[in-house]
Amino acid sequence: GPQLNAQLEGWLSQVQSTKRPARAIIAPHAGYTYCGSCAAHAYKQVDPNITRKVFILGPSHHVPLSRCALSSVDIYRTPLYDLRIDQKIYGELWKTGMFERMSLQTDEDEHSIEMHLPYTAKAMESHKDEFTIIPVLVGALSESKEQEFGKLFSKYLADPSNLFVVSSDFCHWGK
Repeated sequence: GPQLNAQLEGWLSQVQSTKRPARAIIAPHAGYTYCGSCAAHAYKQVDPNITRKVFILGPSHHVPLSRCALSSVDIYRTPLYDLRIDQKIYGELWKTGMFERMSLQTDEDEHSIEMHLPYTAKAMESHKDEFTIIPVLVGALSESKEQEFGKLFSKYLADPSNLFVVSSDFCHWGK
């Protein structure tokens, strides 16, 4: 925990806030050795004074999905502190019939969401008891499914107290 906290603080301290408050960020989910500095540029734009719900959308690497999936747990543990999953929002999403449930094994194996948990905890630590997370595993969506999920999430994106974290592989390609 202390070592990870020091790493995150080090990367964040080297970045300026320029577009605060961000409503959505795109950040990489490779190992911090490869992308910790890059991710800091996104997370530095998060304003914990405004943010109350953090949607984390990560692509599925281990299981084939044709739609999105929700976790079956209530809390994600990080070396910094535990993050609570918003069960009210999960209930709303589940009622749409558009989501699958992630198995515990899938949840534990998938790094696209996991790698954002410590950075989310760090960015929000001054308000750590005042926010929840909504992790969503995203499958290979058809264009029509993309539109359906886009419409569903647009309601939440319209709320300025919600932040969307889009987990990306973009550090794997190019320079």
